[in-house]
Amino acid sequence: MSITALHFHSYPYTSEAAKQKAVDLAELLKNYCPNIKLMCVSLTEIQETIHKTCKPNYMITLVRRFMMRIAERVAGKNGCGCIINGESLGQVASQTLESITVTNAVVNMPVFRPLIGMDKDEIITIAQKIGTFNKSIEPFEDCCTVFLPDFPLIKPTVEKVEEQESYIVDYNELIEKAISKIEYIDLR
Repeated sequence: MSITALHFHSYPYTSEAAKQKAVDLAELLKNYCPNIKLMCVSLTEIQETIHKTCKPNYMITLVRRFMMRIAERVAGKNGCGCIINGESLGQVASQTLESITVTNAVVNMPVFRPLIGMDKDEIITIAQKIGTFNKSIEPFEDCCTVFLPDFPLIKPTVEKVEEQESYIVDYNELIEKAISKIEYIDLR
């Protein structure tokens, strides 16, 4: 299988070291998927807009819906047949059944979640086996920690999330702008 991997970042809120961690992980995954490509997508403007416009506890849910829309558009442009992500049910607030349902609602493409039923220990065991664990635990921030609310939603509804999204006037423009600035990374 060929994989087009997306790394979402929020520079300058996230560091270049965090992006390099994603590059290093993609290079490790080449041992299992030699045809992997990596693209880096900036979510900075999207997150700043959500932060200014919407209720704080909706931040993670709204950002994840943006990520899914971007992933679907990038997948379509690159001939990909599905979206694959690393969600594991119940691991964090954004991975409750309700949250996954709300983020899935914005895409029409199949979404595969190979880790969905695994617990943290099972995921760590696999990461150790394939050689990604040590790199994955490096303490660099990711885009999901930017503007992190004190109390993220754990049981969002599509209707309430769509209400918050309605306050974002330039929704599609933000998505297209993020896609137009994608950085393509050459892996070793």
